[in-house]
Amino acid sequence: MDDWKLADPTVLGFNDELLSSAIKYAITHESKMDRDIGAALARGHFEEPSHIGKTIGPVKPRKAGSGAILRNGRLIKTWGDVNYVDMSFSITKSYLSLCTGVALKNGIISDVHEPVREIAKDIGFESSHNKDITWAQLLQLTSEWEGTLWGKPDWIDHHRDLNSSAESEFKKGTKRVLQKPGTYWEYNDVRVNQLSLALMLAFRCSLQEVLKKNVMEPIGATDTWFWHGYENSWVEVEGKKLQAVSGGAHWGGGLWISTMDQARVGQLMLNKGYWNKKEIIPKSWIEECVKPCPLAPNYGYLWWLNHPEVGMFPEAPNSAYFALGVGTQIMYVDPENCLVIIVRWIEKNRVAKFIHLVLESLKP
Repeated sequence: MDDWKLADPTVLGFNDELLSSAIKYAITHESKMDRDIGAALARGHFEEPSHIGKTIGPVKPRKAGSGAILRNGRLIKTWGDVNYVDMSFSITKSYLSLCTGVALKNGIISDVHEPVREIAKDIGFESSHNKDITWAQLLQLTSEWEGTLWGKPDWIDHHRDLNSSAESEFKKGTKRVLQKPGTYWEYNDVRVNQLSLALMLAFRCSLQEVLKKNVMEPIGATDTWFWHGYENSWVEVEGKKLQAVSGGAHWGGGLWISTMDQARVGQLMLNKGYWNKKEIIPKSWIEECVKPCPLAPNYGYLWWLNHPEVGMFPEAPNSAYFALGVGTQIMYVDPENCLVIIVRWIEKNRVAKFIHLVLESLKP
């Protein structure tokens, strides 16, 4: 598995001509997002009030689209610069779920349904509204955590519903009445960053170190990737200055990683947490990550699910799931077809057809 030389697609069940056409489709429909990511964010890509939406973490230019396709753990196709270390935006969120799996495996967290404040103290879980918020609620985006972190208030994410195609009467970033934690789903970044901070305090070391030691090195990833935080996200832990990392690069930072290293993580997920027969992430945790949230059936523990009614890929199996980042970038995992697809910088309204074309190339 570590020697990923390109295999003959036809040996693994593909029609090579149709598969090449699918890849050409992805290349042709490159994202319209400015390749100068810093400029895109400065112009208000996320449509936030300028006084609180400013970039506070590092950014870097992107390249053209790239991707990789694997079946049965074998590399079938690549395109673009698959070794370029790119920003991955909200794909980063799914890596927080991997860190949570490591915490469970090592006994650092015993139960994700326990209040976060029992482990991560004095970081904003003390109020009457926040005190019973659990790890699971942060992972499912139902925590309704209230507060300000790294200069970003929770309400900057209010009225941000990626599950609704209808135009809201409320503008994103305008305050709404908070609901009881666990009763309301809303896509967010501030609360995900709060989870990142809490996990760092639980481990008592940086999540960069946690991910590298427990996941990336065991699966043979390169040392080119890096997990960035913000300029003001430094805290002191046991006499050491540690930087809390960004969970989504919304205001810069986040996970910067190559397409090929991303593919390794996708294969790890397809393997249900195993690599070369060794458990990296507990299988039970991988299975928990892809169980539907009752309030958002196309979302699990920081992974998107291909729910039959609200899933992103109507032509794909319901068991498929994926990590998703702005741009658009996808880490698609398809257990039914033993398939992993990484596609980066493709127009969002073209992703579903691209996945459909790849799956069509598998048909006899």
